[in-house]
Amino acid sequence: MAHPVLVVAVGSCEQHGPHLPLGTDSVIAAAVAERLVAGLEAADRPAVLAPIISIGASGEHAGFPGTLSFGSAVMEEMVVELVRSADHFAAVVIVNGHGGNTAALAAAGERLAAEGRRPVVIPCSFARGDAHAGRTETSVMLALAPDLVRIDLAEPGAVEGWPELRDRVLAGGVASVSPNGVLGDPTGATAAEGRSLLDDLVARSLATALAALNALVDPVDPVDPVDPVAPVAPVAPAARLHG
Repeated sequence: MAHPVLVVAVGSCEQHGPHLPLGTDSVIAAAVAERLVAGLEAADRPAVLAPIISIGASGEHAGFPGTLSFGSAVMEEMVVELVRSADHFAAVVIVNGHGGNTAALAAAGERLAAEGRRPVVIPCSFARGDAHAGRTETSVMLALAPDLVRIDLAEPGAVEGWPELRDRVLAGGVASVSPNGVLGDPTGATAAEGRSLLDDLVARSLATALAALNALVDPVDPVDPVDPVAPVAPVAPAARLHG
């Protein structure tokens, strides 16, 4: 029997405005990871689901009650050690539900590639979506876990696009641009829209995973970090990473 692919969901524990739960990113990442395992199995790629990593790098949400964060440095080390420990799997696919984890995952990927380990990172991204706790994430949560959504408390936050908000958020955190923690406008979100967004995300994630796994036809034996090998070409990212 072929060794299975290990699928790991990575989320966060952070504020998502007054209407969404702290674990929003984790709920979404876990749902995508579960569906990805099913899709891989249907494509004759044995796969197993790892326990979710439900706390990530969420320093930009500091100051909001309930937010917990490892920080990027710890997140990077944790991912490196997890993937190193998973050599008995055919590959490791990481489903990332939180944009704040991106830098840590990229740094971990560079270190692991130099050792001959090549994890595949798939972002939970939505084309034309708002940045955080807006209509996009609220719709997806209404589709996945409507009992966790307080839609009666949903209200707009900072409604500028991410390119306009990025520098201010990185410099002063989300609280510096949005007192309620929302980047976008969740009003008007619907479960039907969320199901459509989720279906599209899962289909793109499965296509990305299969393409990346097919590229690993000639696996490189892991080596000591002091004897690096050339890294594999990165997988093209999707449009917008949420969380």
